[in-house]
Amino acid sequence: MTTTTTSPASRPRIDWTRPVLWLFAAVLILLILLPLSWLAVFAFTDKGRHPTLQNFVTLFSNPDFLDPLLTTAIIATTSALICCIVAAPISWLVSRTDMPGRQTIRALVTASFVTPPFLGAVAWELLAAPNSGLLNQLYRLFAGEDADPLFNIYSMTGIIFVISCYTFPFVFVLVANALDTMPGELEDASAILGGNAWTTARRVTIPLALPALVAGALIAFLQAMTLFGSPAILALPAGFHTMTTKIWSLFQYPPKLELAAAAAVPLLVLTVLLLQGQKALLGRRGYSVIGGKYGAPRRVELRGWRWTALGFCLLVLLNPVFLPYLALLNAAFSPNATTLVTPSTATLHNIVFVFTELSSTQLALKNTVILGTATATIGTILALVIAYVTTRKVIAGHRVLGFLATAPVAVPGIVLGVGLFLSYTRPPFVLYGTLWILLLAFLTINLPSAYQQLQAAFATIHPELEEASRILGATRLQALRQITAPLLRTGVIATWCFIFIGVMRELSAAIVLFTSQTKVLSVLIYDLNEGGDLAAIAVLGIAMLVITFAVVLAVNRIPMSGGNAGARLRNG
Repeated sequence: MTTTTTSPASRPRIDWTRPVLWLFAAVLILLILLPLSWLAVFAFTDKGRHPTLQNFVTLFSNPDFLDPLLTTAIIATTSALICCIVAAPISWLVSRTDMPGRQTIRALVTASFVTPPFLGAVAWELLAAPNSGLLNQLYRLFAGEDADPLFNIYSMTGIIFVISCYTFPFVFVLVANALDTMPGELEDASAILGGNAWTTARRVTIPLALPALVAGALIAFLQAMTLFGSPAILALPAGFHTMTTKIWSLFQYPPKLELAAAAAVPLLVLTVLLLQGQKALLGRRGYSVIGGKYGAPRRVELRGWRWTALGFCLLVLLNPVFLPYLALLNAAFSPNATTLVTPSTATLHNIVFVFTELSSTQLALKNTVILGTATATIGTILALVIAYVTTRKVIAGHRVLGFLATAPVAVPGIVLGVGLFLSYTRPPFVLYGTLWILLLAFLTINLPSAYQQLQAAFATIHPELEEASRILGATRLQALRQITAPLLRTGVIATWCFIFIGVMRELSAAIVLFTSQTKVLSVLIYDLNEGGDLAAIAVLGIAMLVITFAVVLAVNRIPMSGGNAGARLRNG
């Protein structure tokens, strides 16, 4: 009798790849299309769900809505211009000159980049509130107690200043990257042909960097337009609204959900247009360089201006980093948040109060850790599988999956919060009041950066390794799990960490979706600010910054196998 045996490689196996991938597609549709669909339904219907355009008529004719629209446009436009004026010269000094301390300046810009804008707004309250601000108190020591305040952070100027402090890094990153990768031979050719430094800059360097500068301005405009935390902390006490704070106010009793949905639509449309413009500009960034490998650009010698240039950079970074951090440290250890601490008055009372007596702290920390861990884990897995599908072109329609994974970048956090609230406060999915609705919000917001980072990492791994595994009988999912994922380990860890940080910082969507039992740290800080407890905010803010910088430093020590560890973080 002849006995035949079947090798493991030849045994028939069930390939679950396609069902699993279609399941992921369904998850993406649920995350993105469902809230946007309900947003459209409410925006174009009345309370009886009858079609109407009256919501938009009210939006564009009522001064209560027109004023926030105009205010938002002024703030966003002015902030974008200031960001370009500040970030462009710093980018050039760091990337193209022999200025000392260039890496330190880059690190400090990163510090302002990862600082939550709402925390920066609170810090500037401590510094520049008209009566109690530390800078105004210092000014009165010289000008007299009856002198008018030198600064008033509760003003249009104050809001533009604070928003610019925490949006200029977006312009810096794009322009610095463009200057870093610009071929030095182009400028050398200009010099050989007799062009001086200014002529070379005007005819070569600036035209090549201009697309990145304009794209950075669009992103700065977008960030300023969609921020909630800074305007809520500074504009509301000043007596005026931006569009994000107006949308939030429409959820207060009695709620006006149809108007909130209609008010969210212009933000969504503008965001899509700005991102398309940014994509078109950056897509042309290398239009002047054709083929070949080019040398690094030569650094411009500043000679006697080297230290002056460094002083200029440090002076600019006083505003987003040094002064705010010092204000937070002072408030955390001072008996009075707006009084300068001395060795004799320093106290740990604020820290003890926040972590032992303030009941909301434990709940907010617990919710933040749960949501951060769950969002980072689920988001990383989701981004990993989708990046695999799109880079390896596993199924038909992989481009649609890629589009859905990046689409949330065009949805401002406050708009997403409105859409999720409308989607999950009625059957069949009643999730409002649970952590699930916040999980969906954080997952949707952080998915695009996670997907883009892992897609770049996949591009560095040759598919032959997976093909060899499949020849030996593995399914695509098994090859992904056993072969590709281990090779992407460092990129996966970095993605997980940055999603976790993004959850900690998010306020725009959370402010619409939280309840008393689902508060997170960002919402707790906002609530404490409304109550005027600045010392407790300082302690929580410092704790948030310590965790954030610890994660950033840990990730920067991981040698990346692909992609850039600096995934873009959304600001609350």
